[in-house]
Amino acid sequence: MGRASEAVGAWLPAAPRARARRGLTEAERALWTLYTTRAQVAPLPGKALAPLPAPAAAPAAAAPTPAPAAAAPRPAPPVQHRGVELQIGHAPPGLDGKRWKALRRGDTRPERTLDLHGRRAQDAHAAVRRFLHEAQADGLRCVAIVTGKGSVGHEPGVLRRELPHWLNAPELRHLLLGAAHHAAGNPGAVILLLRRPKGPRG
Repeated sequence: MGRASEAVGAWLPAAPRARARRGLTEAERALWTLYTTRAQVAPLPGKALAPLPAPAAAPAAAAPTPAPAAAAPRPAPPVQHRGVELQIGHAPPGLDGKRWKALRRGDTRPERTLDLHGRRAQDAHAAVRRFLHEAQADGLRCVAIVTGKGSVGHEPGVLRRELPHWLNAPELRHLLLGAAHHAAGNPGAVILLLRRPKGPRG
C-alpha cells in the first residue's frame, strides 16, 4: 500500500505555484474609479484605491514672437542723364572731331524735322519729347527742331530759350550725342545727333 501511494504520488503533477499579485496601473485605477462612481458600488473593505495623481499642468503656451518690422522702402534714386550737360554749338566730350564738324557746318543733313512755330510752350515741350523718342525708335541719327527766332528786342523767344532745358532733362538727355545750330546766323533751328538705339544682343 505504501509503495502504491508513492507510485501514484510520483505520477501526479506538482501543484501550481501561486502567482505574485501585481499592482494596478493608473489607467486601470481610473477605469475602476469611473465604474464604482457610476454604478455607486463601494470598494471592498480594506481595498480602497489610492487617489489618482493630479494630472500634470499643461505647459504655458509660449508668447508668439513678434514679426520683425518691415524696413521702409528706400526711395528710387533720381534718373541721371548720360554725360555732361548738352550745350548747343559746343562739341560734347566723346564725339569725334570729324562728326562734330560735319554737324556744325550743316554737312550732316537731318532725316526728320519738327517745326514748333505757333505752338505754346507746354504743347511744344510734349511735341519735342514725342518727336525725339520716335526718331530714335525709328533708327534716325540726325534730326532738326525749328523753334523760330521769336525774339522780342534782344530777348530770345520762349521756345528758343526753353529748348536747351528740355534737351537736358533726364528723359531726353540720354538720347542725344550733340547739338548745333543749323547754320550760322540762324539760332532758331537746332540740329541734333541721336544715339543709336540699344537693340537686343544676339
